Amino acid sequence: MRPIRVSVSSQAASATIPLDTYQDPFNVSIGVVLSAGASLTYSVQHTFDDVYANNFDPATATWFNNSGLTSKTTSLDGNYNMPVTAVRLNVTTYSSGTATMTVIQAGMPGR
Repeated sequence: MRPIRVSVSSQAASATIPLDTYQDPFNVSIGVVLSAGASLTYSVQHTFDDVYANNFDPATATWFNNSGLTSKTTSLDGNYNMPVTAVRLNVTTYSSGTATMTVIQAGMPGR
């Protein structure tokens, strides 16, 4: 999977990034970088809901905070080694700046 990046510059959640639960190994790396002078708090969240279902709505999905990337105010990285169906970046308090999350999932296309 090529790196996928989402940015948030307000108190809001990013677009949902679906992951491939059939990859073996599943391994997903996540990095969140804050712009210079950013004043915000963010959490990386994941869901087990079926993001490909016709009635999937990110606003009503069940989201869980990544235990290592919750209520953070600095640039950090983390990972998932067990399957989840999607991740997102959720900025919970915002004064200024931008948070950008990069997601990379292991696996060989066409394997």
